[in-house]
Amino acid sequence: MLLSVIVPCFNEEKTIELILNKIDKTSFKNKEIIVVNDGSSDNTKEILDKIEKKLNCEIKIINHNKNLGKGAAINTAINKISGDIAIIQDADLEYDPNDYDKLINPILNNKADVVYGSRFVGSDAKRVLLFWHKMGNSFLTFLSNMFTNLNLTDMETGYKVFRADIIKKISLKEKRFGIEPEITAKIAKLNIRIYEVGISYYGRDYSQGKKITWKDGFSALRCIVKYNLFS
Repeated sequence: MLLSVIVPCFNEEKTIELILNKIDKTSFKNKEIIVVNDGSSDNTKEILDKIEKKLNCEIKIINHNKNLGKGAAINTAINKISGDIAIIQDADLEYDPNDYDKLINPILNNKADVVYGSRFVGSDAKRVLLFWHKMGNSFLTFLSNMFTNLNLTDMETGYKVFRADIIKKISLKEKRFGIEPEITAKIAKLNIRIYEVGISYYGRDYSQGKKITWKDGFSALRCIVKYNLFS
């Protein structure tokens, strides 16, 4: 089994080398990393150019000429997947690659086709942060579940793992953070097995570079309705 780790990144000069080293050192040895530098205006590109030769696993680096959004970066990476399993890994340090085993095992054991890593269940360490952000997440997950008839606790999670053949056959349209409800709506319409596991979460606040805003919340509402009812 080959694992493809998709890393969309935008202006993550402080964390990109750290997260790539963490991915490289995970216990899942047979893997490739696909980094999409989404038009960063800081030193992300220069750091990527230097780290490419330092990693033990294969790395593919793709540069967007301008910032298109997380969804667009993921879409670019999907077209480059060589693996049997694909996981989306944010370039910040909010999500811990040490959780890969628990996220991937349901697929390796042929119990799941897609696995979501939930920030809101389980006994793993989670930073206490941003009450209204949590309320927004809960509301969007609740609304999404009403349309999809799933019982997810964290639809907006950045940790989503797929059998590669599934993510490759889904046509994704959203350019920004609307990719999360879009993916959920589209996999819910497939006859597949969806699992959820608790993960650790080391959230950032906006002073530390968190990028999602209230505007993305309204965009998520639009995407929930659009991709569940009209797609």
